[in-house]
Amino acid sequence: MYIVAGLGNPGGKYENTRHNVGFHVIDTLADRMGVRVDEKKHFALCGKGILAGQRVVLLKPQTYMNNSGQSLRAAADFYKVAPEEIIVISDDIDLEQGQLRIRLKGSAGGHNGLKSIIQHLGSQDFPRVRVGIGGKPEGWDLADYVLSQLKGNDAEAMQTAYHTAANAVEVMISEGGDIAMNRFNRKPEKPKKEKKPKKAEENGAAQAETAAAEEKTAEEKTAEEKVVEEKTTEEKVSEAKGNE
Repeated sequence: MYIVAGLGNPGGKYENTRHNVGFHVIDTLADRMGVRVDEKKHFALCGKGILAGQRVVLLKPQTYMNNSGQSLRAAADFYKVAPEEIIVISDDIDLEQGQLRIRLKGSAGGHNGLKSIIQHLGSQDFPRVRVGIGGKPEGWDLADYVLSQLKGNDAEAMQTAYHTAANAVEVMISEGGDIAMNRFNRKPEKPKKEKKPKKAEENGAAQAETAAAEEKTAEEKTAEEKVVEEKTTEEKVSEAKGNE
């Protein structure tokens, strides 16, 4: 059995903020599993089902981000799950928007939710999927940035990231953490830039160059024809003399 916990803050006020990436990935997994995450247990909203052939408990802690560990500890004790079988999904300001970083253990890296989990579990040895939200813009307060609403292109980009993170969780469960790291720990591909049409003057220059080349070819062809014609005339004269 696995516990897959997505970190965030409860309530409509925080629903679509950057800090709630974990909740959105849990919702994506719930849709795939065909389950609802609405059972109130372990200081969280829970849902149970099968993912990648394994029994999985989906968890959205309702204790607010800074005390996420309280919920994880309660769930781990109830289901008797070891830290190695708890997958935690969180946001990360040190990664580009949409970039994933999977780790099988390690420090909190400055994330308060992970700090709380490490404290309550008494262990750093739990896998985590960190989803990049990009660094804060210059002049922004960090708290204001992570609690800001996702809009427009940012919201669309993160929708893609939620599905990629859900894919990563499935691979971690079905094929193992090492394979998942090799497959998903890379920067997202940026869309290729379209080639700009040539400027009018560039087009004009190209056309002039083509015309000059064609004219030169025509002149060369005429010269060749003239040589052939002269040669033929000489042959005719020589032949006539031979017949005399």
